[in-house]
Amino acid sequence: MKFPMADNDGTRDGNVQSVERAFALLAELNRQRISTIANLHETLKLPKPTIVRLLKTLASLGYVNNDKRQGGYLVTSAVQGLSSGYHGDPLVVEAGRPWAVEFTRRHRWPIAIAVLDFDAVVVRCSTITDSPISPFHATINKRLPMLTRALGRAYISFCPPAERDMLLATLAASKHPENAIARTPPEAMRIIEATHAAGYAIRAINVEPRSSSTVAVPIRSDGKVLATIGMTYFRSAVPLQEIARTYAPLLQECARNIEASLAALQR
Repeated sequence: MKFPMADNDGTRDGNVQSVERAFALLAELNRQRISTIANLHETLKLPKPTIVRLLKTLASLGYVNNDKRQGGYLVTSAVQGLSSGYHGDPLVVEAGRPWAVEFTRRHRWPIAIAVLDFDAVVVRCSTITDSPISPFHATINKRLPMLTRALGRAYISFCPPAERDMLLATLAASKHPENAIARTPPEAMRIIEATHAAGYAIRAINVEPRSSSTVAVPIRSDGKVLATIGMTYFRSAVPLQEIARTYAPLLQECARNIEASLAALQR
């Protein structure tokens, strides 16, 4: 991320540049388990003295800690308070969260629940913090393409045909590199049909990081896909046969439980 030049009063287009920089820094710290000033400088393209001042300020407010044992900066539990006033999750996420936590408690692997966001799915629930073996540090609010990521494939492959065709047209016009496949309709339909026939979706093998993968299934109601739920795992630890034999059926059962809980909440 590169920040445009500010006006003389420290604003840009009416925005306070120091606030923009502080939130960009906090967002980047939240994406990484541990960050150094050099890492932050390379990613954010901010001057190192600016980064140092911002880190010192965030640390004084209790949002950041300089962990000398690990050799870098990390967010503290105080950042959780920044989301405490947000109540925008769909009801399906509320219904699914306890089941996702229980799945991770039993099977250790992290679970994510994602909902549609225009031309992608976005993660609204994650049990990464409950998993001792998660391949990722954080995925909340991460947008995932529809035709390469398991959570996206589970949506587009099981939604009604009219919605699927509308999504494919939207993806074909997208400039995101992972959506390029939508401009080859036979290949896109091959992925969708294979996923639908299997009953579950798998992340494309060429998507980074290749050391891990995700298996996902839809959460449905009245013929519509409300969300998707997926489990992320290390490829070296779980063979594909085990996914088909064990984890895909477990996720399908979890999805059915969420559907039942959702129906109970709506009564």
